[in-house]
Amino acid sequence: MAPPPPGCLPFQRSNTSSQVSGSQLHNEKPQLQRSQSARSSSSTATFTSVADKLTFKTDSISYPSAYKLPTASPFTPEPPIRKWSWLKHKDEKRLIMTADHESTSTLVGSSLDRKIADAAIPETPRVDTGPRLAELRKLMVKEGLDYYIVPSEDAHQSEYVAANERRRAWITGFTGSAGTALISLNNSYLFTDSRYWAQATRELDKNWVLQRVGWEGQENWRDYIIRRSKNTKIGVDSRLISYEVALDFYTRLKPRDSRLVYPRQNLVDLLWTDKPTRPKDPIFIQPIKFAGQDAKEKLKEVRAWLRAQAAEQAPPKAGEQVQKITATVICSLASIAWLLNLRGTDVPFNPVFQAYLFVGLEQTVLFIESAKVTPDVGAYLKSLHVTIKDYNDLWGYLRKWEWGDGKVLIPSSTPYSVALMLGSSRYAIAPAFIDDRKALKNQTEIEGFEQAYLRDGVAFVRWFAWLEEKFNEGFAITEYEAAYRLTEYRRQNANFMGLAYENISASGANAALPHYSPTRHGAKMIDRVTPYLIDSGGQYLDGTCDTTRTVHFGHPTQEQCEAYTRVLQGHIAIDSAIFPEGTTGGQLDILARKALWSDGLNYLHGTGHGFGSFLNVHEGPQGLGTGNNVPLKPGHVLTNEPGYYYEGHWGIRIESALVVRRVQTKGNFQGDVWLGFKRFTQVPIQTKMVRASMLSKEEKQWIKDHNEECRRNLEPLLKDDKRALKWLRRQAERGLGAEPGPGGIHIDWG
Repeated sequence: MAPPPPGCLPFQRSNTSSQVSGSQLHNEKPQLQRSQSARSSSSTATFTSVADKLTFKTDSISYPSAYKLPTASPFTPEPPIRKWSWLKHKDEKRLIMTADHESTSTLVGSSLDRKIADAAIPETPRVDTGPRLAELRKLMVKEGLDYYIVPSEDAHQSEYVAANERRRAWITGFTGSAGTALISLNNSYLFTDSRYWAQATRELDKNWVLQRVGWEGQENWRDYIIRRSKNTKIGVDSRLISYEVALDFYTRLKPRDSRLVYPRQNLVDLLWTDKPTRPKDPIFIQPIKFAGQDAKEKLKEVRAWLRAQAAEQAPPKAGEQVQKITATVICSLASIAWLLNLRGTDVPFNPVFQAYLFVGLEQTVLFIESAKVTPDVGAYLKSLHVTIKDYNDLWGYLRKWEWGDGKVLIPSSTPYSVALMLGSSRYAIAPAFIDDRKALKNQTEIEGFEQAYLRDGVAFVRWFAWLEEKFNEGFAITEYEAAYRLTEYRRQNANFMGLAYENISASGANAALPHYSPTRHGAKMIDRVTPYLIDSGGQYLDGTCDTTRTVHFGHPTQEQCEAYTRVLQGHIAIDSAIFPEGTTGGQLDILARKALWSDGLNYLHGTGHGFGSFLNVHEGPQGLGTGNNVPLKPGHVLTNEPGYYYEGHWGIRIESALVVRRVQTKGNFQGDVWLGFKRFTQVPIQTKMVRASMLSKEEKQWIKDHNEECRRNLEPLLKDDKRALKWLRRQAERGLGAEPGPGGIHIDWG
């Protein structure tokens, strides 16, 4: 997935309530049953499987029906299904299903039902935000505000938010995951980075001015406000900005006689009359066999950290009363989910749930909607000695200091409202201990990633084989259709719980947009003239996957081949890096860019990001990027995703997932301090666009070894899929680029 700048298909739901045993889920192949009416090739084929029953159990853990199980066991070959044919639809050719012939090619049963339901969703028109802005400005005048800020984040500082938290999307009409709206009494601005410029241009109406942050010196929203502030009042919901941002604002606004103002109610909420309610879907337990560490042990570590922080407090001066550190407040949804070994379905693509957590030396309180806590989960929380209070009770709890004596530690990323409620004497800023711990994966999590990426690799290979076959048969396929089909292959994998993010399936100029995601109504046909970029990942109970490959289905140009080769060289440089302890992702970042820089090429996003274990696809604090100063440690996981984007024409990105590990070196200078990477991703890299003359001997060997490793690891899992096996073996055996054969004839190894 394209990472954050330097420095949606939601999880599937079902209404059924039957149960599937753990053995059926993980070990047995489901029995596909074809209806009697499906015997004729002209009739409708219907398939059912045990996994179509939607409430299921593994061991003693019960999962809610909010998650859709895969419709087959890990590597079951496709059942006989229907063939695609060309049909006219509104004067446009589309590849759609007909019931004329048997094939092993596309969608059937519940897959077809999803397809039909999806087709009924109309294209979303551009929102007219004029009336909304007019009403918002009336409220601003009433509050005495010169500006009002509407961030993307929720009350937990999340990157991706639940439907009821999409205030910025509602007021602007822009649905991207990153961007800040700034409204004055006369103008309205949206600030976003290069990943979203095209999307914002498409979605914003005439009432908004797009501020392209990072383009030709365009400042971010904070700098923009401060430079224009003089005796200015700037309104914002204190829940939606972090302590760090609020403090920065306060410090820089004070010399300008300006200040932040926090209205008692969010002004957008006052206008958003059809705002969705807070999600009430049940939460569920992440078993120890996937988590690798008991929640009791995790809570014990947090309390040990609190005691250590208290021991380091400076002694009070004579006559001074100092509150000892006794607790911490956790607002990050991913941190709460990780700490308690719980997961939820509140946020698309991210298996988290809306809650706050107070951890003291003697008590633990979870603030959550009671409807979300099932009896099983309630008993589990009781075994952890966790008290449950209503989600909104947090604010009174903090304001009244209901836990008793003691100071509370909060990280600087905590919503500023928490600091306001506690009061300056009852909190202190500390490093994000839980984020740091969560980032260091244990051995169980690492092994889970290895298994999840194997299954995800199987889905990719089966999909690539299908896609290539369809092109060779003369079919044309849209970006949307290709991505949808990849998701259907993933559904056949064990432990699949949904997508990790929206599929980025892009051809031509769309591939030059790092966060482009096709819609059914707006997708273009995948062409054979430019590279095709697929960036897609699955959420599995044993790991979160994130993979990008760029391929070409025709004859690439010299310019495309050279750019692809430079990107691949950067990818290889990161994958092969060996470095001493203390090295940061910021220091390694140049390795990914060196080859591109030699040709005057570059990319504007970071090179890589951390990711969760069945959690968020973006996770810190580690990363590969010019602004990241976090030392890499064994157990950190990262993506490796350099790219190049020729605006308006095509784009290239290659992404694999890595884990930091200790390595043995020849010299072993200063002892066992040397680190390197092990790769999780098991998807071959196409070599058609590789220019062999630009590569070193070591780089050529790396490519050969990479694709051979994918063949060796995936081949046993694809033994029943001849088409996929043939494709996989061809990727491992083919040469680099279009190489001259006998008599000077060039052979296209595609």
